[in-house]
Amino acid sequence: MKLLYRLALRLTVVLVPLLVLWAALFYYATVDEIHDEADDSLEAYSYMIMTRHLAGETLPPLNNGSNNSYQLRQVDSLYAATRPHLQFRDDNYYIPDKREYEPARVLTTLFHTPDGRWMELEVATPTFEKDDLLETILGWIVFLYVVLLISGVSLTMWVIRSSMKPFYRLLQWVDRYTPGHAHEPVPNATSVAEFRQLSGAMQQMVDRSEELYDRQKQFIGNASHELQTPLAVLGNRMEWMLDTMELNEAQMAEVMRMLQTQRHLVRLNRNLLLLTKIDNGQFPESVAVDLVQLIRSEQEILDELYEEQQIRCTLQLPERFDVQMNESLASVLITNLLRNAYLHSAAGAAVEVSLGQRRLVVKNEGTEPLDAARIFERFYQGSKREGSTGLGLALVRAVCEAYGLLLTYQYGEGYHRFEVEWPA
Repeated sequence: MKLLYRLALRLTVVLVPLLVLWAALFYYATVDEIHDEADDSLEAYSYMIMTRHLAGETLPPLNNGSNNSYQLRQVDSLYAATRPHLQFRDDNYYIPDKREYEPARVLTTLFHTPDGRWMELEVATPTFEKDDLLETILGWIVFLYVVLLISGVSLTMWVIRSSMKPFYRLLQWVDRYTPGHAHEPVPNATSVAEFRQLSGAMQQMVDRSEELYDRQKQFIGNASHELQTPLAVLGNRMEWMLDTMELNEAQMAEVMRMLQTQRHLVRLNRNLLLLTKIDNGQFPESVAVDLVQLIRSEQEILDELYEEQQIRCTLQLPERFDVQMNESLASVLITNLLRNAYLHSAAGAAVEVSLGQRRLVVKNEGTEPLDAARIFERFYQGSKREGSTGLGLALVRAVCEAYGLLLTYQYGEGYHRFEVEWPA
């Protein structure tokens, strides 16, 4: 999940308990404020009735058309002693005009008359339905939550996205960066100190990576070049031993194995040197190369080399297919693709090569797919085969990258499929 969406999700989750808490506080604050207003009104009305009663004046009618109503009755001293003299409560009160009970705020007051009697005055005023208020507040809270969620999250995402633009530019640059290839400078056009620090650290890392990459290429190139002469001398001496020295059968077999290993080292050294030259761009010249002729020539050589295995190779080629490439690199591309197909095919297996619509497809039979993420890595071999250096497909990839060709691998219907596509 992207960082932006993760922040939006967490913001959404955090808003839920905050809004629930705010709703509860708002509800109780509203109820408390309404009770305060009602209590003040009841106290004033109760004071007026008590004053009139003690002064012997006429009391207002029990139902005078106002919202307030009252009851006044005499109680004994024992009742007065066990009851609070001033008490507010919520109750259902009968409204004569409506002939029904409604929620009311009630004030009960006990007072003592000059003649020694205890009187209980109960004053009531209609109030609100708490359930209705709770439903109303809940409905508005849900509405408010949706509005705040959409507006708040959208605004937050916009602010974060705008603030994170330098970071996203840096990520895009990292995705495009490949060691040893031309690239743009690390983006650092920002006034945010943290992003500038990150860009500076990235630039230092890139510089170290480029330096190490150049050292590696130089080392491989130098080592491969220097190894050519001693390897050739070693091979010549072993061949001289076979030709001139009187060796028994066991000694001859051992020298033959040594010579086979030497030839493998020669091929490995040659391929490493070729990879270094491709990485260094030492094949700049391009000419029109006919891939059809290269494929047919390579097929004849491989059919002869693998004659005992009876590999069946079928070609679907046009009369001519010219591409602008270095002739040596074109040969490397075709040779390694076809050799890989032959080398990793069982006896009697089928190899299919087709060329058309700016695509070269090489297929060979196989029992299980290869690791598509690593098949083009240097020295990676899905199944070790004698004569394989592990650099053939790495050379193919290097040539494709040098000319901007699209190289893909797929497995299906019992075939390994390697495809090279030329841009239009």
